[in-house]
Amino acid sequence: MSAIKLINIGFGNIVLANRIISIVSPESAPIKRIIQEARDKGRLVDATYGRRTRAVIITDSEHIILSSIQPETMANRIVAKENNDSYQDECDME
Repeated sequence: MSAIKLINIGFGNIVLANRIISIVSPESAPIKRIIQEARDKGRLVDATYGRRTRAVIITDSEHIILSSIQPETMANRIVAKENNDSYQDECDME
């Protein structure tokens, strides 16, 4: 069983990193269509707190999550978390 990895997507909102398929910019027309379809189907989670949407998170459950944090920032948080977890595993082995 894999460990639970959480990522902060802004304003204290947390998502399971293991469930994320992609983190993309909201600017393109196809992504805007995906957002609208998710809104229509009740699968949209708006975690922007009224701020500008800077990232769209697509999950394996077909939910779409809007965040006001840049995609690069979230990707860096995931990588940092994985590196920290790897370091902790190495320390536990000693």
